[in-house]
Amino acid sequence: MNDAHLHMVVNHFPIIGTIFGLGVLIAGIFFKNNVVKNVGYVLFVVAAIFAAISMATGEGAEEIAEKLPSVTDEIIHEHEEMAEKLALVLYALGLVSLLGLFVNYKNHAKANLISYLAVIIAIVGVFLGKQTGTTGGEVRHTEIRENFVPAQNSSDKNYKDDDN
Repeated sequence: MNDAHLHMVVNHFPIIGTIFGLGVLIAGIFFKNNVVKNVGYVLFVVAAIFAAISMATGEGAEEIAEKLPSVTDEIIHEHEEMAEKLALVLYALGLVSLLGLFVNYKNHAKANLISYLAVIIAIVGVFLGKQTGTTGGEVRHTEIRENFVPAQNSSDKNYKDDDN
């Protein structure tokens, strides 16, 4: 398994973990249930760990991907920039989540404040995760690129020639 393969295996967890964690944390806040909030916090910590792994494998994946046809330095650079922003947000979210776990354990008066802070950071993380996932997908999935023009040839069964 090379870095590109490993990167593709782990890079979904930070995004999906943040989305699920946000939903779980909001449910915990709504139901005033610290156990549910703690599950959300744990999901955020796991997402931050996988973000670190994704960042560690990203450079090796870049070395492989930049040699592929239709992959430009611009596409890779855009993905890398978004991934760096997401990673920083998820590292902060992981730290806030560890603090949230601690204050919930201690029944601290600021526990609700920490949970609302985590929700705000997670919302930013979900937005950046969507952007990072899209730019990462564009590396190999040309069909999702903004400037995609489908190729049409006579062997395509869906292709209709106006002359016939």
